[in-house]
Amino acid sequence: MEANIVQELALEHVDVVVVGGGPAGLAAAVELHKKGITHVVVLEREKQLGGILRQCIHDGFGLTRFQTTLSGPEYAQRFIREAEELGIRCITNASVVEITPDKVVTAATRAGLRRWKAKAVVLSMGCRERTRGALGIPGERPAGVFTAGVAQAYINLYNRMPAKEVVILGSGDIGMIMARRLTLEGACVHGVFEVQPYPSGLPRNIQQCLEDYDIPLYLSHTVTDIHGGSRLTGVTVSQVDEKGTPIPGTEREYPCDTLILSVGLLPENELSQEAGVELDGRTRGAVVDEHYQTSVEGIFAAGNVLHVHDLVDFVSLEAERLADWTARYVREGTLPPCPLDVQAGNGVGHTIPQKISGTEDVRLSLRVRAPFRDGEHRGTAERPGGGPKAYEKGPPRRDDLAGNPGGPAGPAGRFGGVCGMVKEFTCIVCPNGCTITAEAEARGDGAYAVRSVHGAACSRGTAYVEQELTDPRRTIATSVPVKGGELPLASVRLT
Repeated sequence: MEANIVQELALEHVDVVVVGGGPAGLAAAVELHKKGITHVVVLEREKQLGGILRQCIHDGFGLTRFQTTLSGPEYAQRFIREAEELGIRCITNASVVEITPDKVVTAATRAGLRRWKAKAVVLSMGCRERTRGALGIPGERPAGVFTAGVAQAYINLYNRMPAKEVVILGSGDIGMIMARRLTLEGACVHGVFEVQPYPSGLPRNIQQCLEDYDIPLYLSHTVTDIHGGSRLTGVTVSQVDEKGTPIPGTEREYPCDTLILSVGLLPENELSQEAGVELDGRTRGAVVDEHYQTSVEGIFAAGNVLHVHDLVDFVSLEAERLADWTARYVREGTLPPCPLDVQAGNGVGHTIPQKISGTEDVRLSLRVRAPFRDGEHRGTAERPGGGPKAYEKGPPRRDDLAGNPGGPAGPAGRFGGVCGMVKEFTCIVCPNGCTITAEAEARGDGAYAVRSVHGAACSRGTAYVEQELTDPRRTIATSVPVKGGELPLASVRLT
């Protein structure tokens, strides 16, 4: 018995241990292998690789990374297949229980406790949802209160319908996507309520998930009470002031059997803290330098465990950049120092990285505090050891503005202007969600011929508007049972 324990806990030496087999971990592992770092182990606590993407059966993934639209499982499968072809060692049902500062990783696996001694560790554990407990909503504690991700898993992974009459709190992307999914499965969604004076999800999801299905979005509203005994029977919703405080006299009750919470995500960083990694109080993720190295040398972080991303494409691209530096660290044993702190200015909530060398070009990711349009990035840098200051400025990229460059411009698809020949759209082709105005001429068959299009940032937006006027289409997703397969359900997309 003692010999078995010693054997199970014997150290296996590897180049890199990747903690988490989701989009960040898989992308990092594949890129490391391409950089010549082949002795890599990926540890995933679930029984399949892919992370949260396994239950995200809707399309819209991959536009940035692969220049095509994919469902979540299709996106994950591209990396899973590549990892298999490269022979990357991926261990599922492996729950990491400890990471030490000297890069010893211990995991509980089907074969018992196992330990790896790595030259570098990549943290890619993803994030988790905020729950009712984090919100402090008063009232009873009946069944029927779910986070959006849990409700999504019930439907898409386990073929269980969790709701009939639904209220959704929070206008995050998952919440809006679930509003559409539940509606398509026969539920009645009474509305999406957002405490902020602006929506937090992408404009394209407001269009294709809410406005397409006449699901109302109420800004500056929140749930202030929960009713029910063994099962939820209704909620009280109140308007809030500019400080987010409920306004007396604005209460309204909504009968429902289900409350879906889509109120934000938190990086999964308990293991990081135990390893001694310094966390940023704003992102709840690790403090990293321009190499994605944390405060503990040789431990790197990327993806939603570092900071919550709006698109999985950004997660994978960030992990691939991390892999470049991790590979260099494994080969050389060190990386250039990064003594300069990056500080967020007015209007900016946080930046990644938080530390830079000052000697190399740096890619900064940032999240603004609130939506704005026609803004300008302005940076001020003080040279090491003092000296003159300098700044650079330029127009902001929409993908750098946290996916929130202003709220919806109004109900898209409604006519206005002289003779009703001007129509406004929110483009759903890509995450930018451009507001596009089209001038059209009515035809005898009830359709419209496009005369001009304004506001499209790319040709795909123009093509979308032309199709929307002549032959509007949407892609929806569902899941079907599979007999004899590895998984009980398979996702399908329908146009």
